[in-house]
Amino acid sequence: MTIHSHIRSQDVERAARQRLHERGVSIKDVAEVVFKMQAPYNDTLTMEDCIESVDRVLEKREIQHAILVGVELDVLAEKGLLSEPLQSLIAQDEGLFGVDETIALGAALGYGSIAVTTYGHLDKQKVGVIEKLDTKEGERCHTFLDDIVGSIAANASSRIAHRHRDIQDGMSDEDIVLRDEEDRL
Repeated sequence: MTIHSHIRSQDVERAARQRLHERGVSIKDVAEVVFKMQAPYNDTLTMEDCIESVDRVLEKREIQHAILVGVELDVLAEKGLLSEPLQSLIAQDEGLFGVDETIALGAALGYGSIAVTTYGHLDKQKVGVIEKLDTKEGERCHTFLDDIVGSIAANASSRIAHRHRDIQDGMSDEDIVLRDEEDRL
């Protein structure tokens, strides 16, 4: 086994974005979920705002790692390469398994309580692309991916909610950008 001493952050981000694309999830798909979550609270919200927010969330390492781990487990389950009983638990998306939600919830913690509660809502309501991923039809397994996409959408929603409040409070553009940079660390 070859172990690299340094893995470039840009390579990890690129790989995570590529995995989403390979699994049929676009930034726009996730942004549509974000728009549904935040539009009732923000009458100036645009799809462009939501796309930008999803894009920024995907720059966060915890999100990238969750995508890479979750998609890898989904793919291994599709190929029947996991040992039992894990193979069956993931392939069937066993209701009491919970590890998929645990990873997604952990990824949502970086954007605060709004992200956590929004993730819980999305996990139960299965909005937009999350519902499509959650269906058990076809050859693909999305046990982890549906929850991770919910976490991405929840984080992007929380980011928008906080930015909206900062703007309402009269925070300078420079301070908003600085806070956003800090949130992505």
